Amino acid sequence: MRKLTQLVLFTAALIATPAFAEMKVAVLNYQMALLESDAAKRYAVDAEKKFGPQLNKLKTLESDAKRIQDRMAKDGDKMQQAERERLELEFKQKARDFQFQSKELNESKAIADREMLAKLKPNLDKAVEEVIKNGNFDLVLERGAVIDVKPQYDITRQVIERMNQMR
Repeated sequence: MRKLTQLVLFTAALIATPAFAEMKVAVLNYQMALLESDAAKRYAVDAEKKFGPQLNKLKTLESDAKRIQDRMAKDGDKMQQAERERLELEFKQKARDFQFQSKELNESKAIADREMLAKLKPNLDKAVEEVIKNGNFDLVLERGAVIDVKPQYDITRQVIERMNQMR
């Protein structure tokens, strides 16, 4: 709330200032610029290939556990005690396996995502800096801090294009 109040006061001060009329203002969706870049899209495809088999294993475990659960709900009262206990044990094992493998996959994916971000961030920062410099912008706001903006003030696409030109 305090940041919002500061932003409102800052904006009001800028509007009240005649110099604001001469300021060149732009808006940037930093996260979109990162995720829509060609490099990030290539990473997404590579990550799909790399983590796809693990994800498929998780889906199989989930469907197996669901199948066991459905069978127990449907036929549980008709089953012998030993069969019901075996299915319960199998269900618990599948649930534990799912939990463990899911945690492992999430951790691996998070590490890979951080590494990708560390590689892409310098290029993104450089692209942002170049677009700001070439456009002679005096003020650039994060898109999330703005309620509405006309498309001509949004430099996100320019940043994406500039980042895609970098190799």
